[in-house]
Amino acid sequence: MSNPTADWEKVGDRFYRKVKLYDAVFDQDLELENYVIAGGQYGGAIALYRDEEKLHNYRAATKSSIDIYSYSGKLIRQIKWDKGSIRGLGWSEDERLLVVSEDGTVRCYYDLQGDFIQFSLGFGAEQLKVKACRFWSSGFVAILSNNHLVAVTHYIEPRPKLLAVPPEDEVHSWTVIPPVYTLSRSVEVLLAIGQTIYVVDASETEDRVLPNGPFKHVSVSPNGLYVTLYTEDGMVWVITSDFQNKIGEYESKTKTPPKDVQWCGNDAVMLAWEDEVHLIGPKGASLRYYFDGWVHLLPDVDGVRLITNDVCEFLQKVPDCTEDVFKLGSTSPASVLLDAVEQLDKKSPKADENIRLIRPNLLDAVGTCIQAAGQEFNVHWQKQLLKAASFGKSILDLYSSDDFVDMCEALRILNAVRDYRIGLPLSYDQYRRLTSEKLIQRLINRHEYLLAIRLSNYLRLPVSKIHVHWASQKVRTSTEDEDTICRTVVSKLNNKPGISFETVARAAYDEGRSHLATQLLNHETRAGKQVPLLLAMEEDEIALDKALESGDIDLVFFVLLQLKKKLPLASFFRLLTNRPIATAVVESSAKGQDQELLKDLYYQDDRRLDGANLLFGEALNQTVPQTKADKLKLAAKLLGDSKDPTSTLHSRSYNEAQALIRVQASLDHDFDAHYSGLSLNETVLRLIRNGYGKRAAKLQSDFKIPEKTWWWLRLRGLVAMRDFGELEEVSKQRRSPIGWEAFFNEVLGTGNQKVAALFVPKCTGLSAQERSEMWVKCGMIVKAGEELVKVKDVNGLEELRGKARAGEAAEIERMIAQFRSRR
Repeated sequence: MSNPTADWEKVGDRFYRKVKLYDAVFDQDLELENYVIAGGQYGGAIALYRDEEKLHNYRAATKSSIDIYSYSGKLIRQIKWDKGSIRGLGWSEDERLLVVSEDGTVRCYYDLQGDFIQFSLGFGAEQLKVKACRFWSSGFVAILSNNHLVAVTHYIEPRPKLLAVPPEDEVHSWTVIPPVYTLSRSVEVLLAIGQTIYVVDASETEDRVLPNGPFKHVSVSPNGLYVTLYTEDGMVWVITSDFQNKIGEYESKTKTPPKDVQWCGNDAVMLAWEDEVHLIGPKGASLRYYFDGWVHLLPDVDGVRLITNDVCEFLQKVPDCTEDVFKLGSTSPASVLLDAVEQLDKKSPKADENIRLIRPNLLDAVGTCIQAAGQEFNVHWQKQLLKAASFGKSILDLYSSDDFVDMCEALRILNAVRDYRIGLPLSYDQYRRLTSEKLIQRLINRHEYLLAIRLSNYLRLPVSKIHVHWASQKVRTSTEDEDTICRTVVSKLNNKPGISFETVARAAYDEGRSHLATQLLNHETRAGKQVPLLLAMEEDEIALDKALESGDIDLVFFVLLQLKKKLPLASFFRLLTNRPIATAVVESSAKGQDQELLKDLYYQDDRRLDGANLLFGEALNQTVPQTKADKLKLAAKLLGDSKDPTSTLHSRSYNEAQALIRVQASLDHDFDAHYSGLSLNETVLRLIRNGYGKRAAKLQSDFKIPEKTWWWLRLRGLVAMRDFGELEEVSKQRRSPIGWEAFFNEVLGTGNQKVAALFVPKCTGLSAQERSEMWVKCGMIVKAGEELVKVKDVNGLEELRGKARAGEAAEIERMIAQFRSRR
């Protein structure tokens, strides 16, 4: 096995290595010099689009397309392009492909399979045209032909925003500093205009007044701290992003400007010509690489991938832990521990000597070997380093193996996805930034379902979304008949936890397979997921039935609301036929919100009595007598042909109500008083109180008011009028339908004890004690005693003696003495 330092090169006081990832990447007839290439972060996909400035030599009958490859050269997808010239091609950190056309149209391809969302930049981009774009992990900036800058900072809900207006002079080069690295938390654009650099953000344009321009290339480091400037005379400047300090400079000694300038991590800058690359380290140290063909630079967070037709390589600074272990002549504890394992394999006693030598630093040596294993792309050296770490930790008395186990797990995953058949050449640092969940999603987008499931099981992550994605693609692309597809999908997904058949059904519906979508929805157990899609599919009856079966009234109400909005009223009511729960929900909601709908519902169902009652309720709320009478007339007419046995009674009530309205209107006119709106009893009572007893008696006769009700109304009216003379006349009558006690209580309530006393003798239905109490209330103690004498209640008389006044006490005492003498 070759030495791991064989591909190391020293740049200044640091080492850089160029790791070969894949070979025979592209066919030789694919001329990369004629393509614009954009590579995704964290080992993502590569997008190729033919450079339109060179199209005149290569234009053929084929239509324009964007080809998406893995880094190993595997074609993932070919996207047909029909929106004109492309002015921007880039990736987001979650592997969304952003394509910006000349007219400002932006397409965001979110799954590597050609599905996209589209929006427009606005701000006159369609007329002014887009010149170029610069991307970062979550957004991009487009520059228009008038140098105006339009920024998009989010792809989920894109809201293009116009930045401050820069000068209109020619822009030699430009780049962006992402918002996360700026003090203003707004994207900043660096524009090389004239001899200087302008910094443009959302609110202002600032001239940094730099000499030695114009600058042909401007590039910002991944951490946003440094800026590289390439001058017209071939000088490279490295300065801080606040333009306050100059870090270093380098002279390329060539008059031809490079085609690309990129950062290699945060420590070095790369200049790329057609087949030559310069690596510039700190303090102006440099290194040159030469290639057999055209080379493209695809930067990542911790290095740069170099891609040609023949090979894909990863250039990065040698990690400190790797240098610590493998550097020639290294005596670090980790290096000694690795040597000890090799000696152990040879069964040499030197292994024990090495361990004793580093025993005080053995814990650090184990940790360094574990970290160095993660930084290796070569499986042999991964194993050797992990073997050294395992050997070292076995000697330690106390050691937590969590880091060792985590690294073994991570390396198994990384080696699996680095395979040329997958083509995701992640470094360990990139994997940590990406996270395992997003790595699984990338495998899903590439349709690597088996590997995604295996890794999910290995990482103890849910696999439901993998199955759902597979099923969605199955219903979209399969050429089998729909019944066969349904059986296949259901057999695979049935009884698996977390499966959403609604998502699969929606995919089928989007492909125009409505019957298949309906079949799949029958296997969805959540009605809340079924119903919205059924409504979208125009399966109104099924949607309503599913909602009713769920027992969720809110869901039923939602369905009914949607159906009412889109269906004619007659069709809506037909759906309610033979669905009493749905009808009840409509009726309940309409009572407080839509009376007209309720009328139509009652009419449709031939519910004449309910319709009449609704009109009656409306009549009660009317203030104009004629309008009230008209509604009552309609209610009575509605009941005319009703077969309901109670309809006759209701019809009579409505007719009486109309008659009462006419009478009240007449009373209002005759007496200049307000009677309209009162009930029949209130009308009679008010007439009596106002002294119109004869008119009240006529109403009693005309409306056949029951005798008891009439007597009560008459009593309360006379009492309210304080017409005690009429009450005395009433007391002379022989009988009262409501009894005489009511008269006593009502009159006594006015404070007139004399008139109230007239009714006590008539209360023959009461006991002597009760009549005695009534006499007491009237202040007639002697009369009360006489009542008690009749029933020989001595105890009652003795109680009365305590209530009697001076003159009455003697009489009560006489009554008591009379009883005692008889004994």
